[in-house]
Parts: sequence; C-alpha cells; structure tokens
Amino acid sequence: MSLDVIEIAPNSDKTPTAAIVLLHGWGANARDLASLHPLLNLPDYLCLCPDAPLPHPYVPGGKMWYDLETQEYEGLVESRDRLVGWFDRLEAKTGIPLSNTVLAGFSQGGAMTLDVGARYPLAGLVSMSGYLHDAVDGNARFPPVLVMHGRQDPIVPLSAARDTRDRLSERGVTVQYEEFEMAHQICPQEVLRLRQFVLDHTSS
Repeated sequence: MSLDVIEIAPNSDKTPTAAIVLLHGWGANARDLASLHPLLNLPDYLCLCPDAPLPHPYVPGGKMWYDLETQEYEGLVESRDRLVGWFDRLEAKTGIPLSNTVLAGFSQGGAMTLDVGARYPLAGLVSMSGYLHDAVDGNARFPPVLVMHGRQDPIVPLSAARDTRDRLSERGVTVQYEEFEMAHQICPQEVLRLRQFVLDHTSS
C-alpha cells in the first residue's frame, strides 16, 4: 500500500521545517510536477511528489489516480486509501508537522488534493485546474484553499473551478480564487501565486 515518491531535499543547509506535496494529473507522473521545484524558489522546503498508483491505459510511463473513462471513477478508493496511508505516516517520517505542509495538485491531482487533504490539519490546499468530487465528507475540516484555473481550459471546464469555490465557501472554508488566461496547463503567474500561498501559510 506504499507510494513511489520523488523526494527533493532543500537546496540550503537548513534542516527543513516546512514541506510542499505535489500531486500530478491523469496520464502524467511524479516527474511532471517535480519539474516545478526550481521554479517555486523554496530553497528551505522539502518537496515531495508521489506517483499515482495506477498505470495509465494509453500513456507509457503515465499514471492515474483513477479511471476518468468510467462514471464510477474506478480506482479512486484504492488511490485514496494509499494517499491516506502515506499521509498518516508522513509527519513521523519527515519530522515536519502537517500544519506546516501544503498539499497542491494539478487536474486530477487537484481533485485528489481536495479529497484527501481535508482529512488532515494541513497548512493549506491548492487545486490547479482541478475540481471537487461530487461526494464530500460532511465531517471534513478544510484548511485554507487556493483554487486556480484557466479561462480557456478545454479539459476541465472553468465552471468546475467556480463550483468548487462556491461549494467550499458555502461550507465556511477560507477560499482564494484565481483565473488565468490559459488552457489546461500551469502558467508562470500561477507558479508565483502558488509560491506566495505556500509562504503565507507556512514558516520555514
């Protein structure tokens, strides 16, 4: 029930006291969001990029958190259980409090961020081009959330981001919301916004 994880140590000599976890999207893998690390310019932070546990049916080397070609989201329960098990052990493994850890994800990874992240006392959650699953745990206690999306996204419609913002706000969650002139991607302005959110909600 373990996950393969790319672990990027801080660039500085300091022992890390804060962390960022990045969840990739459908058909990508951990290396995809690990490439954001130098752009984020968080030299004192530990960066962790897990691989989704399920192989993508069409992309060699690609992974998925669940099958988007079935209405049942086949594989979601397994991936959720794997992530929950990993997060259960994360603080003990890294020595970094979950309260000083930000979880962020792109697309399907953004959906998993909102799904699993609400179960833990994390510093914050970031959904990039993501969405909220239909069923949300009624007992979930969301930390502050940043939702970012492209206005020209042909894969996950902008309405999904606005719906996520509205549903979370109705639950009393502190939500920051940003739209960018882009498609289904991560733009430089979004990386800067992610960096600032991490800095605002953690201390290194």
